[in-house]
Parts: sequence; C-alpha cells; structure tokens
Amino acid sequence: MLKLKRIAIDTHRESIAYLSRACSHYRADEFQALGKIEIRAAGGSCLLATLNIVDDPALLQGDELGLSEEAFRVFGIAAGSSVRIAHPRPVDSLEALRRKIEGHELSDAEYAAVIGDIAASRYSKMEVAAFLVGCAGFMTVEEVLRLTRAMANVGRRLDWGGRLVVDKHCIGGIPGNRTSMIVVPLAMAHGLTIPKTSSRAITSPAGTADTMEVLARVDIGTDEMRAIVDRIGGCLVWGGRVNLSPADDVMITVERPLGIDTREQMVASILSKKLTAGSRHLVLDLPMGPSAKLRSQADAVRLRKLFEYVGGAIGLSLDIRITDGSQPIGRGIGPVLEARDVMAVLRNEATAPADLRERALLLAGALIEADAAVKGGQGIRRARELLESGAALRAMERLIEAQGASAGIPAPSSTCREVFAPASGVVSGIDCLRIARVARMAGAPAFKHAGVDLLRKIGEPVRQGEPLYRIHAGLDADLGFAAELAQQDNGYHINGTAGRENAP
Repeated sequence: MLKLKRIAIDTHRESIAYLSRACSHYRADEFQALGKIEIRAAGGSCLLATLNIVDDPALLQGDELGLSEEAFRVFGIAAGSSVRIAHPRPVDSLEALRRKIEGHELSDAEYAAVIGDIAASRYSKMEVAAFLVGCAGFMTVEEVLRLTRAMANVGRRLDWGGRLVVDKHCIGGIPGNRTSMIVVPLAMAHGLTIPKTSSRAITSPAGTADTMEVLARVDIGTDEMRAIVDRIGGCLVWGGRVNLSPADDVMITVERPLGIDTREQMVASILSKKLTAGSRHLVLDLPMGPSAKLRSQADAVRLRKLFEYVGGAIGLSLDIRITDGSQPIGRGIGPVLEARDVMAVLRNEATAPADLRERALLLAGALIEADAAVKGGQGIRRARELLESGAALRAMERLIEAQGASAGIPAPSSTCREVFAPASGVVSGIDCLRIARVARMAGAPAFKHAGVDLLRKIGEPVRQGEPLYRIHAGLDADLGFAAELAQQDNGYHINGTAGRENAP
C-alpha cells in the first residue's frame, strides 16, 4: 500500500499521479511514464491517472503516491489514505479510434465506446487528440448525430419536469460578446426557466463564467445549481462543475490548444450539453465576420443547417440567428471590463454600449417568444420593457445573491497604456483575433482586472495620435508583452489600411 500525497500542481482537468523511482512497494520501471495507471482505494474507489516518475526524494518518498490537485478533486480520497496501483485494463475502443483515423464511418456503438472511455479518463491526451483529428478529417452528418448522442449519454442529465426550459448559446470568437449575462436575467424576469452553464476561457481573454465570477460565485455543483434554479428560475454557473457532458470537457482541453474547432465537433459539443441540461428551446447566436469563426454567409448557412438537423433529431427546438461578427461587442474585453459593460446595460446607463444592449435584446426576444403567450415578433418589445423597467436588473441581483455575491466589480488595472492611431480617418475594420490576443497577453483572464478597453469602434472617426484602445495589464511584464504585440499590428484598419502604432 502507498500513502497518498497531495502535489500542489494545477494540471488543468487531467489527473496526474507521481511515483518515486525508488518506490519500496512497486518497481517504477514496470509502469510506463506518461502511461495510465489504476489507483484503488480501500473503499472501492478507483481512479485512472497519467503517471509521472519522480527522482527527487524531497518531493516524494518511496512509500508515497503523489496526486495532482485535479486528481485529488476527482478521486475524493483524503491525503494520507492508503491505496494500491495496478496496470489499467485494455481499452477496447482503441480499435474504433484506429478505424476513425483511417477514415471510416463509425457506428452508434463505436462512438458510445470511445466517448465512454474518454469520459472515464482511459484515453491519454495523445489518444484524445488522435480521435479529434480523425473526426476533423472525415465525419458524416449522421456521425455528428451519433457523437452528440454518445456525449449526452455519458454523465448526468437534468430533468426539470414539465417546465419550459430555455437556453441561449453563442459559438464564440467575438471578444466582449457577454450577451448571456443580460439574456439570462431578461428571461428570468419574464418567468422562463433558464439553467445556464457557461465555460471558462482556454485561449480567449474571457469566458462567460470568468466574467460572471467578477459578480458572483460560479463554481457550483449540480445539486446547488438545481436548488438555485428551483428558487429563482435561473442561474449562470461554470459548466465544469456540473458534469453534464464530461467527455466534452476532456476533449475541449485538448482541441482548444491545438486549434481544432471543426463545425461537426462544435455542434456535438454544444447540443450534447444543452440536451443534458434539460433545455428544450435553444437560441443560437452565429456571429459572421472577416475575423470571426464564420467568415461568409455560405459558412453560416451550412452550420445553421447542421445544427437544425442534429437539434431536430434529439428533440431540441432551435432558433438560430446569424449576427454581425465584424468587430468586438461592447467596449471592454477581459472579465472586469466586460462585467462593467454588462451592468451598465442592466442599469440603463446612458454610456452603456449600444451594440451589446441591442444584441442581448435581440436574443432575449427570441427566447421570450418560446412562451406561447407571446406573439411572434413581440419578444424583443417585451425584452426592452423588462430592461427599461429595471426588472432585468432586479433579476440579476437575485441571481447574484443566490449564487453568492463577490465583493463588487473591481477597477480595471492601473498598469495601463494607450495604443494610438497611426493615421487620421475613419475606423473601417477591427481584427477580433488580434485584439483578443492583445487582451490575453495583458493577463486576461488570469488577472480579472486585465484586458483591453476599446475607445473607437467601426465607423467612428479618429485623428492621428488619438487613442484607439487602452491596455490594462496584470503585471508590468504583461503590459510590455501586450504593447509589443500591439505595436507590430494594433488590429485596427483606418480607411481600409492596417498600420503599426505611432505614439503622438
């Protein structure tokens, strides 16, 4: 038996075990480094983890087995407990994985086997990556449906009884597009049930969960989430805690850093989570623009049709909106700056970003029309009434209180500098990807008060030497990195021409 030791390393959703090469109970060389081992506790609990071999006795003694923070969270066994280790059983679904890599179409049973093994952590990250690349190379429409069902069938599924449960989702790619934080309280204010789960950022400057965390606690488990929704009609929590589509959570940690974001995997990922969350009516936002995920109307229509086919087959009612993705939404990019914009809209402040307000009203209106009592075309009018009357703000305040309020919106970082226009003219384009990279380089979302504050949007005039945006950084070093990136290319097009920054 080995004693468990907590190794304070954040391995980001991957369970890692550490074994001393001088282990007194097992020969370390009989276990493959970076391979899987099975960890068994006395009570019958079992964990699959990726093994690392340790040579430093100061880190790990010969009678100890180290576990990363993520492994401890998943295993649920206290430090100091006695465990055994063993070689894991063979993974039968690897044959299906090899068939997918070779370009074959997989059956329902094969997808179920692969997804079940991924959710159970039986695949290494290399094997998960191989599956994702295989699917990216070839996948039929029927396979997308099979993958969606397989992902939905693994993990917990919520049932809200006979209530009309609605949801809203955006495919992402547009900085500052925090409409969910306005749509959710608008839907709640109308009396709809909206158990909204959202993601944290992996490669972007903020996810909805990162921004909502500025206002309230989002690290909430399934039982507490259900209690909140039963009490106030909605929630806005981090999806990583509610275990609705665990295989998708694993795959996302691999596909995002690799830049794998195929339409087929996107559809399966989104719809499987909505199905397991108990949603029956979903409004989908598909932004289209020169630096968005969808670059043309044809791309947007193809994706819309794929969503409609799979959503219809699994019993989801979809309302899909192709929206303007030509530039960032709102002014702030980064958790604190985005939370500021959201609350400005909900408070009906005169300086609130009009594009964020109107986009949220459009999507909330589409959700409200799921209510049979609301006539077609009247949803946006109802949403505007709820916003202007303060009902949406009061719903957000109830939501914040129910989830556990944060200390308040902190100020953006005072470690900042402005990026200036290299020429006079009219802003004709903003590169969403470039601006997002600058914000992330500045420290967002790790530093919630870091990011980019846009001072000019498309169609607005600017004179040479005037500021285009302000970078707020977490550290002096972050400010240097972000400023250097902006100096190479500030992401703005003035009169159709991109240029380097020139200081006044």
